[in-house]
Amino acid sequence: MTETRAGSRVVLITGAGSGIGRVTAREFAARGDQVIVTDIDEAGARETAEGQPLCTVRLLDVRDGKQIRDLVAWVVERYGRLDVLINNAMVCTDQDFGQLADATLTAELDVNLGGALRMIQAVLPTMQAQHSGVILNMSSVNGVQYFGNEVYSAAKAGLINLTQSIAVRHGPDGIRCNAVAPGTIATPHWDERAAADPQVFERLAKWYPLGRVGRPEDVSAALLFLASDAAAWITGVTLPVDGGLLAGNRVMTNEIIGGSD
Repeated sequence: MTETRAGSRVVLITGAGSGIGRVTAREFAARGDQVIVTDIDEAGARETAEGQPLCTVRLLDVRDGKQIRDLVAWVVERYGRLDVLINNAMVCTDQDFGQLADATLTAELDVNLGGALRMIQAVLPTMQAQHSGVILNMSSVNGVQYFGNEVYSAAKAGLINLTQSIAVRHGPDGIRCNAVAPGTIATPHWDERAAADPQVFERLAKWYPLGRVGRPEDVSAALLFLASDAAAWITGVTLPVDGGLLAGNRVMTNEIIGGSD
């Protein structure tokens, strides 16, 4: 068994090969936590862990229940515990809903919602046995309001309900479960669209009260807080990390009241 330093935690992050997952993995490692960096993209996961001695890379497909159970067993055998699970793996297809092939529809649901369900199932016995644990789910503003991508959005809405369910059912086990709901975050997921449309973030920024789209660091900061003792009495919530987007539509309001932007 590998010993962890006093005060450090064992953190497992899915989809940590790029974007929010990569930044989050490095931020947790920077505070001294042992981080298991998982992704279906092993090269991306290894890039995340490069130069990070507290990051360990494991290949993981969240659609594979056996692979998940084997990974959790390995983590517990190696470290003796599992303190934080961050369900960050995602897939989102920019295709018209009516034209989505059944395989694509199923894959989006299976990764975005099914993956989180499987991961939580796998970690619960360990967290129950140690009577402590934090589960964080990556939802989206799409799970709260309509912003396109119907299947992705439905899965993200499901994560909000799942977060509440786990929080209520397993609070007595010492387990907290929360979610974050990011707005538009400038990650590699947007690279192709931004290359074709260099002004896309500038146009989107006008819908955000804070005047910009988000950065991965904005989301990782929220995750660090929710995983910390400072959030010890917070569970079952979905925290918007959205620059004020869900608070109201400023552009539309200006049209209604005749104001100027």
